[in-house]
Amino acid sequence: MKTLLVLRHAKSGWDDPVARDFDRPLNPKGQRAAMAIGRYLRDQGLRFDHAIASPAVRVQETLAQVAHGYGTAIAPVWDQKLYLASLGTLLDAIEDLPDTAGTVLLSGHNPGLEELVLDRVTEDGPLRDEVERKFPTASLAELRFDVDAWRQVPRASAELVRFVRPRDLDPSLGPDG
Repeated sequence: MKTLLVLRHAKSGWDDPVARDFDRPLNPKGQRAAMAIGRYLRDQGLRFDHAIASPAVRVQETLAQVAHGYGTAIAPVWDQKLYLASLGTLLDAIEDLPDTAGTVLLSGHNPGLEELVLDRVTEDGPLRDEVERKFPTASLAELRFDVDAWRQVPRASAELVRFVRPRDLDPSLGPDG
């Protein structure tokens, strides 16, 4: 059994004058949302053996805030290929995960993360419907695979165990407007 925790970066600041999209930081609401997800992980007893992430500033800041709420440092493997990664690139990265890790945290960007969840979760259900409707910033999906090795994931279906959005934890973290 392998478990993948898929975490989209929190809301970034479009108003910040940065030269590159890669360098966009989180806005204050995104910081609060990421911390709320960290507290949720802690409160639910969700642990992971390994983490991989896009090195974009907004992902780095998301994981720093998640760690703050979680109460434990997160030391991911930063992988440039995960920056705005496609479904295929994400599956390649998952295939290369160490089999010693039973649960892995993967943090990055949409649309790739949403496509990953929808591609691997083939059984219809209310959680999958929610992901299909929208995979908002700082949302967390837990996918469980009945496999022995990560290299089997690209050919395996997953069970969507949970899908949590920041607004599920705190309504003030819902959409603006």
